[in-house]
Amino acid sequence: MGIRILVIEDDEEIADFVVRGLREEGFVVERAADGDAGWHALQNGPWDVVVLDWWLPGPDGLTLLRRFRQSGDESPVLFLTARDAVSDKVRGLDQGADDYLCKPFDYEEFLARVRALSRRQAKSTGTVLAHADVRIDLTTHRAERNGQRLDMTAKEQALLVFFLRHPDEVLSRTRIYEQVWDERYDGISNTLEYHVMEVRRKLEAHGPRLIHTLRGRGYLFGERPDVGPTS
Repeated sequence: MGIRILVIEDDEEIADFVVRGLREEGFVVERAADGDAGWHALQNGPWDVVVLDWWLPGPDGLTLLRRFRQSGDESPVLFLTARDAVSDKVRGLDQGADDYLCKPFDYEEFLARVRALSRRQAKSTGTVLAHADVRIDLTTHRAERNGQRLDMTAKEQALLVFFLRHPDEVLSRTRIYEQVWDERYDGISNTLEYHVMEVRRKLEAHGPRLIHTLRGRGYLFGERPDVGPTS
């Protein structure tokens, strides 16, 4: 099978132009016309490249991107959108997009970016996230520490994946909650604290502490935090 590209775009004219052009280049292309269809298609990958619009009927592109990354999929995503503010570009890239191109766009530049992302994906064959002696296979969903399997719920695994993607970073409670739960953090719920406690407990059954609480700042996943008071 050739390189598989998913185009999630509700504008019929743009979608037709992009899909036809990519197919002429030899790519295998599928298209979804709204957020719900896009999410269904994303779950039925794997995809070598995803071309994603931001404004979509139903769940918007940013929501789809969050869900996609939370599911553990690392397939390259190119935002193709009319949202051209610097703040929007920063949000899109921070949420996990690999590239960002604004409409109207030059097709040759678009094609070059798709080719670059597809080459990157071809070189990246690993499906395992690891830090220190902790690893999780994103394909089999097997999590381990020091070679010992960890029995974790789906949400605990999603939280561990987020930590593994951001080792040695100070992560605020708001950032973690909104990324892993895809909801606004109200500052009251103890859902996050409970899940961190459970993930920490399961990790520490097989080794020293890796999830550190930074007072008034959030959490850090790493071996030796040197960022102020911890617990």
